[in-house]
Formats: sequence, C-alpha cells, structure tokens
Amino acid sequence: MPAKANALKISRHFTESGKDPFDNLSWSKKDVEIRNFDGTVAFSMKGVTLPDNYSQVASNVLAQKYLRKAGIPKKLRKVKEKAVPSWLQKSVPDLKAMGDLPESDKFGEELDGKETFRRLAGTWTYWGWKHGYFASEEDARSYFDEMCFMLAFQMVSPNSPQWFNTGLNWAYGIEGPAQGHYFVNPKTDELERSVNAYEHPQPHACFIQSVSDDLVNEGGIMDLWTREARLFKFGSGTGSNFSKIRGDGEPLSGGGMSSGLMSFLRIGDRAAGAIKSGGTTRRAAKMVSLDMDHPDIEAFIDWKLTEEEKVAALVSGSQHLQNHANEILAAIQAHPDDDSKFDQRKNRSLAKAISIAMQAYVPENIIARVLELGEQGYTHMDIETYDTSWEGDAYSTVSGQNSNNSVRVSNDFMQAVLDEGDWDLFWRTELDDAEEENRDPEPCKSIPANDLWDKISKAAWSCADPGLQYDTTINEWHTCSDDGPINGSNPCSEYMFLDDTACNLASLNLVKFYDDETTKFDTEKYSHAIRLWTLALEISVLMAQFPSEAIAQRSYDYRTLGLGYANIGSLLMRMGIPYDDNRATSICGALTSILGGVSYATSAEMSSVQGPFPRYENNKDNMLRVMRNHRRAAYNVPSDEYEGLTVTPRGIDSNYCPEYLLSAAQNCWDQVIDDGEKFGFRNAQATVIAPTGTIGIVMDCDTTGIEPDFALVKFKTLAGGGMLRIINQSVPVALNRLGYDSSQSKEIVDYVIGTGTFEKSPGINRESLIRKGLTNDIVDSLESQISSFTSLGLLVTPSTVGADFCTEKLRVKEEFLDDWNFDLLAHLGYTTEQITESNDVIFGRLTIEGAPHIKDSDLAVFDCANKCGQYGTRFIGWSAHINMMAAAQPFISGAISKTINMPHESTIDDIKEVYMDSWRAMIKANALYRDGSKLSQPLMSGTVLKVDIEEEEMMSDTLVSTEQAVETMAKALPTPDAVPLARKIVTRYIAQRRKLPNKRQGYIQKAKIGGHNVYLHTGEYADGTLGEVFIDMHKEGAAFKALTNAFAIAVSLGLQHGVPLKEFVDAFVFTRFEPNGPVIGNERIKMSTSILDYIFRDLAVNYLARNDLAHVKPEDLKPDIVRSEGEAETEQNLNSGLTPSGEAVDGHEIQLTLDDMDVATADTSSFQSSVNDLSTTNAPLLSGDSAIVKEAEKFGFEGDPCPECGQFTLVSNGSCLKCVSCGSTTGCS
Repeated sequence: MPAKANALKISRHFTESGKDPFDNLSWSKKDVEIRNFDGTVAFSMKGVTLPDNYSQVASNVLAQKYLRKAGIPKKLRKVKEKAVPSWLQKSVPDLKAMGDLPESDKFGEELDGKETFRRLAGTWTYWGWKHGYFASEEDARSYFDEMCFMLAFQMVSPNSPQWFNTGLNWAYGIEGPAQGHYFVNPKTDELERSVNAYEHPQPHACFIQSVSDDLVNEGGIMDLWTREARLFKFGSGTGSNFSKIRGDGEPLSGGGMSSGLMSFLRIGDRAAGAIKSGGTTRRAAKMVSLDMDHPDIEAFIDWKLTEEEKVAALVSGSQHLQNHANEILAAIQAHPDDDSKFDQRKNRSLAKAISIAMQAYVPENIIARVLELGEQGYTHMDIETYDTSWEGDAYSTVSGQNSNNSVRVSNDFMQAVLDEGDWDLFWRTELDDAEEENRDPEPCKSIPANDLWDKISKAAWSCADPGLQYDTTINEWHTCSDDGPINGSNPCSEYMFLDDTACNLASLNLVKFYDDETTKFDTEKYSHAIRLWTLALEISVLMAQFPSEAIAQRSYDYRTLGLGYANIGSLLMRMGIPYDDNRATSICGALTSILGGVSYATSAEMSSVQGPFPRYENNKDNMLRVMRNHRRAAYNVPSDEYEGLTVTPRGIDSNYCPEYLLSAAQNCWDQVIDDGEKFGFRNAQATVIAPTGTIGIVMDCDTTGIEPDFALVKFKTLAGGGMLRIINQSVPVALNRLGYDSSQSKEIVDYVIGTGTFEKSPGINRESLIRKGLTNDIVDSLESQISSFTSLGLLVTPSTVGADFCTEKLRVKEEFLDDWNFDLLAHLGYTTEQITESNDVIFGRLTIEGAPHIKDSDLAVFDCANKCGQYGTRFIGWSAHINMMAAAQPFISGAISKTINMPHESTIDDIKEVYMDSWRAMIKANALYRDGSKLSQPLMSGTVLKVDIEEEEMMSDTLVSTEQAVETMAKALPTPDAVPLARKIVTRYIAQRRKLPNKRQGYIQKAKIGGHNVYLHTGEYADGTLGEVFIDMHKEGAAFKALTNAFAIAVSLGLQHGVPLKEFVDAFVFTRFEPNGPVIGNERIKMSTSILDYIFRDLAVNYLARNDLAHVKPEDLKPDIVRSEGEAETEQNLNSGLTPSGEAVDGHEIQLTLDDMDVATADTSSFQSSVNDLSTTNAPLLSGDSAIVKEAEKFGFEGDPCPECGQFTLVSNGSCLKCVSCGSTTGCS
C-alpha cells in the first residue's frame, strides 16, 4: 500500500535529511570479549564496528547476544516490489555474485552494528510503509533514520526477541521451515499458518495463556503443558491463572473425587524444569497464579515453602542416613571377634550405634538392611546424599521451583483481613452452577482471613513466594473489561491483560534525554521518541507470528503494546535528588505520565489512519473511562472524582514537580481524551515497566526499569580484557549538581573508590613492602594492577608477586602457591589492622558515608538498594520502593516488574505491612525478597551462622568414628604397634582390588576450561565399566600438574577397590574453585564450576548415562528445524577439542597406567601434606564461602556465579536476576 496523505508525518530531532543517520556518531572497530571471573575468555569477536558511545560491556553484550552469527550473505541484491522505494526493498543473497567465492566464504556474521540497527529499523519501516502508516516517502525515510540513530545512540532498545528475529528475512533473505506459528493477514483479516520461519518474525517476549478444567482436550491442562513447552523452547515466558481447575476432593460429574489442582501443578512444574527456558537455564520463565477463593489455596500458598523444607530434609536426612548406616557397619568391622560381631550383648559399639540411629528416627527397615548387608560382608552402604545447590538433585526432586507463584487478592479479601472476618472458599463446579442458576454460591469451607494472610506472609518471608496480584485494582483499570476479566500475567508481572494474548516490549533510556549542564529533561525529544517507538511496537504486532491460533487472533484483536523506560535511579542521582524523596516520586510520576499519555495519543493518531483495534467498539466506554482516570491522576484530582475506582491513585504532587514536567505530563492526557473520543485507539494497552535486563546493559543503563542503583562502585570492562573499578558515573555528576567543587569531589570519590596507589597508605606502602622483602619492580607491578583488583588480599598474592620469588625469597611453602585462601600479607607479618587500614585508603570504603566534605543532608542522594560495602549502613527502605511504584502505576496500562528487596532481619509483620501498603498505594502487583530467604542462597555477610563449640564437644560418645574403629581393632591385634595395621584394614583393605586387563579400551577427551587445557584419559574393564582415569593439565606448573596426577591415581584406586563411580560424581560435581567457567571442546558439557566438576560431569555422562549433568542433550546435537546443518557445523567448528571417539592432538603425552607405576613410590612431593595439616582452609571454594564470593557481595552482587559466563556479577533485575558482565538474564528481556 503506498503512502497515505492523512497518515503519520515524522519530524526529525536527531538526524538530517539526506545525511546518513550514523554520521552524527563516531565509530570504531572493537575487539569484544566476555571474560570469566578468573580473566579467561568466554566469548570473543574481532573487528566489530560499533559507536564509540558504547561502553566495552555494552559492546560485548550486543556482539554476543544480538549480532547474527551465521547465515549473512557476503553479497546481496534488492528484490523489486511494486510501490516500495528502492532503499526500502528487501534483500536476498546474490547467488550469482557469490558464485566464485569459496563455499566457506559465502556466508558470515554481522560484524558492523550499522547492519544490525538498519536490520531492525528497516523492517519496521518496510512493514509500516507497505500497510500505509506513513504520509509520504520522506516521512518513511525520516522514521528509518531516526530509529537507526536512537538504536545506535542507546536511547531506546526493544526486547531481546526483536534483536534475535526481526529483519533476518527483510535484510538478508534468510528463510527456514515453519515452526507451527500463526498470524492474521492484515490485508484479509484472516488467520493463516506461517509457511516460513522468518518472513513474519516473532518479536514478542511475554505471553498469558488460558487453561480450562479439562484433562486432555484443546485448551485443557495437558494441552497447556504443550503450549508452554513451545514457548520455553524458544526462550519466551508465559503465565496462567489456574483457578478454573477443580480442587482436591471436589466431586466429579461421573462420580469420584478430583485429585485437585496441586497434583496437576506438580506435573507442569516438572515439565517446565525439564524443558528449561531457551534450553539454557534450569528455571523456565513461568508465572502460576491462583484466586484466593480456590479450595486448594492453602496448599498453593505453602507449596514452595513446603517443597523447600523437603529439600532441607533431603539434604540433612540423606547425610544423616549415610552417617548412621556406616557407623553401624564400622562398629561391625571394628569388632575383633568374627563370631560375635553381630551379637549386641558382646559388641556394645554396635548396640550403641543401632540405638543412636533409632533415636535419630532412622527407619527400622533401613537399620535391618544395614545389618543384613553387614552379614553379607559389606563394609559401606551407598546412600545418595544431597546439597542445597539450585542445580542439585535435591531441588530437581521436588516441585514448585520452576515458576514465580502469585495469589490474586481482591479488595473484599483485604477488607476481610482488616475486619478480622472469615473468607469463603468455593468448589469450582459450585461457582459455575450458581452463576447458571443466578444465585449466591455455597462455600465448601470458611477460614479466618487472617489465617490465610499469616500463611502468605510467613511463606513469603521464608522463601519469597507467593507474590500478590491485586485483582480488584487490576480489573478496575482494565480497558476491555466487557470482553472478560484480567486473570493472569506474564512471569515478571508487568504485562497483565486477557488470556491468550502477547506483548512485545521496548524501553527508553531516561538519562539520554537529560542534560547535565542545563539540568533539564528534554520533554520534546522524549515525547518524539515515545511516539516513534509506539509506532514500532504497533508495526511489530502487524508483522508478527504467534505460537498458537488463539494468541495470534487475540493479539490482532487487541494489539497490546509494552513501551516503558529504564535508568530512573541514575537520572534522579544525577539530578541530586534522593530516590526516597517527594521530588523523586513526583518526577517519576510526571515522566511516566508523559510516557503513557504520548503513547496513547499516538495510538489514537494511528487509529485515525488505520482504525481502532477490532474489539474497541465493544469496550469503548470502559477504555475512555480508564483514559479519563489516567488524566485525573496527572492533575491529582480529589479521590471522589475518579470513576469506578475503590482504591484511588496517588497523583502527581505539583508542590514537588518542576513546572515544565508537570505541564507536559498533563497536556498529553488532554490530547489523549480529545483524540480518543474522536478516533478511538489502535491499541488496548500501550505501556508497562519491564525489568530491562540485557537491553539495559546494551543501553549502558546504570539502573534497570524503575529500580534504584545497587552500588556506588562498579566494574568497567576493558577492551583488552580485565576489569577496572570505577565510581558510578552518576556520583561525580551528582556531586557537581549539589555544589561541591572539583577538589572536594575528588576527595570524596577517592574516599569511596580509593586512591589507587601505595603512596600515603598508612601501613602497607612502597617502603614497608620493600622492607618485607619485595623488590621495586614487584611493587611497581603491583601498583599498576591496583585498579583491576578489589582488595589488597587479592592484589598481593603468590600469582601476582611471582611463585618462584615467593618460594625462594619469601619462604612461602610450595603447597600454598595455588591456595586461594593463603594470605601472603599475613605471611609477610602485616597485622589485620594494618591490612584493613591500608585497604580502606588504597581500595576505598565503597560507601560515601563518612567521606570528607560530604554533608549529612546529601547522603540520601547516594543511597542504593543495598548497603554499600562492608562499612555502609544506609540503604533505601522498602517504603521508598512502594512510593516509587505508586507514583508510576496510575499512568501505566499494565504493571511494574519490580522486587522489593528487604534486609535479612525483616520480620513476618514487616512482610504483612509491605503487602498491605502496596494495596493501599494502588499497586497492581508486588513481589518481595528478604535477603537469605532462599534455601539455595548463601547468607549475606553479617548473617552467617556461627557455632561456638569445639569439634570434640560435638562428638557423641556413643557414635563410632573411623578413628574409634581403628583404635578398637588395634587393641585386639596381637602386635606391639597395631595402629598402622588396623588403619590399613579399616580404611584401605576392606575391599579387594579388581585388576584391569593389560589391554584396555577407553577414550581421550580434550577441553579448555577458563583458558586451561585439560586432557581426560580413561581405562575400562572388559565389560565397559570405568577402571581408571588420568588427568593432564597441559603446560601447567609442576605443583598443579602433580596434584591432578595424584588425584587421578587416588580416584582410580577407589574405582578398582569397588567404590562406585556414582560416589565420586556425587562428591565432586558442583565443587567450585578456579579455573572454572565455559567449557570449549566438549560437545555435551558447556560450563563447569571447577576442573573436578567438569571431569566428573564428563565421566557421568559417558559411563552412567547421566544426561541431566550435561548441558547439551544427545538429540540437540542433531540439526533440526531451529538449528540448521550449517549452524550445527559452525558450532562444531568452534569446538576445537576431542570427542570421546576422537584422537589426541597437540602432542599430548599418553600417561602411564596405574599398573605401570609404583604407587607407593610415585613422586607426589609437590602436594604432600600430613593428616594433621588438613583443614577447611584447603577445601574447594563453595558458593557463599570463598573470598571471591565475599568480594562480590561487598560490591552489591548476589554472591552466585552467572550460569553463562561464570562471573560473580549477578544483581536483582525486577523479579529476576541479570549479569552485568555478559548481559544474561533469567527473565524475558
């Protein structure tokens, strides 16, 4: 369709006609890398052309996540199309021009950001032009240029599916087989099935799906699991309300009783956990919600809490069982008289062990089984033990862990809580019958409302679920209530609309519209961007395909959009305004009002050209009522002026809002009402506030969504690799805004981030380090590296000083060289006080509290979501989070994705207060997280449990330890020095060694972990079971290489003496120490937490068929409709290592087998230590217990490693987590 004279006219604010939009920016080629926490490379691309305004982190994430890696033709040609300008025509591979190119050179990857930005902007412009959205070709060109510039200048970003999918067909002619998607043809208004995977892209991230009370038919329970699977497989998120499903014990029409909702939820939860989201994360992006009057509401509220308690029981109980069973067996083996081993009257140790086990509730049949095994000669009982790792078997055994869970509370329920009244629960069939018979339903049960309120609050305090969705508020702001109520939401709770609909998101970077010099926010450019991006999201609905017929039809009928913003926390700091301040909430309200008002005004403008959304007339009265209420909030009218609201909003307080912002915030809604009454609206919803995880990093946002900042000190990734500590860039701007001069500002910044030099350091400085034995050159080297470290303890180590120098000059024992917990400064004689004092000067205190010159009245400007560093005491209270959400909510079509973070010491009553205040503030949904409430999360510093008791005091005098068994046997042996012999009998020769054949099968596997080459060589028995392993760390130091050799020998001896491989797998999978991170060269395993984790994952996959420990399933290695043969081959080429059936390369030396070695005389001098030397200081690094984790927590990170890049840089992101190093997120954006 050619241009329409009455269509949209597009002005230019950022570009000039006839000039390339990218000419306004400077560009350069960058080598982009994403590195693991230990500095090893996880991802790398050379020569990527990007704007200079992109930081290294933003460049890394854009290149890794969003630049297309395969299938880009080296030569393109335009496809002529009637009425489409030549510059806007689609492109396809020019096969003729590529004919002379080698096959491997015909297709490549996107290496220029301009290609990617044009791919997105061109596709939107192309579809908009073809369907008559632009008044002229010049308007279309203006739109294309403006959109290109905004993408390149990081002003706005769409959600991830747009980056992934949009424009691959338009820009490069990429095609693929259909994936079962549907779309409504905009020319015929008819539903059609897609015939090409790329012609209609899939730009939507958020879905809401219905589920009916039917087991197997379309739209029913089992069908939902299939529909969810289709979305999870491709990385999207979905939510459903399950309130239609009958409760436990509810009568069935054919007789019998329903098995209840929870039984089906467990099935769906396990299905989601098995499929995962996008095939990469353990937890799928899923929301499960339930109405408060459902018969199973009590079980649902406690679901996640109960399941986490099961995990705790599995962890403690399995270890408990293992210990007691083997103490019984040890007592049997230690008894010297074979004839009376099982006679409890003579073997008192056995009697005591059995008695203690029974007192500890070990089941009698387990005790009997242990005794029977002992009679058959068994000396050890294999009982699988568990841990609280999120990825562990304990969590995978229980349900309720693969979704966000929310309960839908109505105003009636909240009032019942306040009135201390009862709350009725209803059979689902009774509700249907009562509605059909036009009568009030009869409850199946009545419960005090406060009992349910207590349950909700205790569960949320304990495990952060369930969240609350305020049903009455949601539906009183529903624009299409005549077509049914809003029942559910997407996983992050920002998209709330009718079932079987979808939403595509985009967010504006607020800081890009603020001028630090004039201290003004440019409302004109902001409004212009909102208008153009509302159009982009509308066109995205027009061009999109959807995973089901129902979603395709309803998305066409309602055309819901999700435009939002990010970086308000950074904006407020730059303005010199605290997050917890009336000015902040008023400014937030104004900016959100402009967002909602201009977006709806644009929707009305589009409706004047294209007509309103198909279901508009049926919902016109309600939609206009909602628009009038939005306008009333902008003018902050009295509560009694709102239409149809029982809980009224907090409007913009004109006493605290700048006049120019207030005027813009009000005028746009005047236009909405005027144009909406004339033309209607093109879209039923227009705005949400999403968490902006990955896209926030791509835009270089310091803060995401509506969140405040999480720390004052951050890490900047350097182009050549490594990390640099920097002050939050909003801090100097804020100090200048608050009136501090440059000298004062420097002193304050130095206090926070440190001087970065040994000069003037009080205890540890150049002079003292030289006196301790370091050379000038070493001190110079250490000084040059200060900015890349976080503390003196991590800076001054054997690896940075030099291993040889440490052993030869500083008398450091060789076994300490690779010990992460070894304190070289303490070894040199520095006291804890000296280290702390110098650390504070050189590396800063990480908080602005106590800084020179800073006024107490200004401290609040720099408050963050968490306490800053180990000295910080201030943080933003939960009431400020609620106030900020309450300021934004009156102007948002959907809701706000945000988690209210609460300190560990918060009480259950605090939880109740947060939930109650959120309801009173007219917030639509709320999720909260009390630090440390997740069983799998390490407790934060300061809340670690400590036991002040000696180990000897903990030892029950009735338990038989291995040492006691040795002592008992030694006394019975008729030799003068029986202890060594007894120890050998008890600990070494209880099992008989099974010799390997002289000629044996096996495999050699090469891989690279964190930049370290690892060779694994196995030897097998004739029956194919594993009998020996060898590990070689190629070109590593002698100590570490000897350690791995000796460890392999120890494991091999264990295998040959009958220790099951499963025991080793359970013991060493998930151990965490460096090197770790992405695995290159192994087809099945792509990430490891340590060398041992990788080794035993590989052995478990190949010898135990433990596919659950692999990251890539066997079937995923085959090309399919999503992964072409070419893509599969490309990925295979990237993996340079050997598969189990491959051959050794790189001159790898095959080691001697155990039978070729004298184990007793093997050279293990580089790792030997006596039994008395062993302590927990030599244990592997575990999450929450290592120096690295503690450093991460000190900087405001969560303390867990990113599952993709391995760095400890995860932060809260709405109701999800994001990694600020690589951009990975557990949400949809």
